[in-house]
Amino acid sequence: MEKKKRDHLQKALGKNLASYILITCEKPSSTGEMPIEMTYHGEEALVSYLLHQAQMHLEENEEESLCSSADTIRLVE
Repeated sequence: MEKKKRDHLQKALGKNLASYILITCEKPSSTGEMPIEMTYHGEEALVSYLLHQAQMHLEENEEESLCSSADTIRLVE
């Protein structure tokens, strides 16, 4: 993700939030590499908790996710 876009997104997300995590990846290169970047804001313990909860949520809904469209975005609260 371009630095300018990432900075803009971080600024928008940073308002009144205790924490956030932004994970991005580029499209695959001709060699199949997909650079991944992670940016976060907040206490590391909270960030770790958020990642753990997100992983658990994804694992619990894995079958459901496979059946739905890849373009669908769901808000998880």
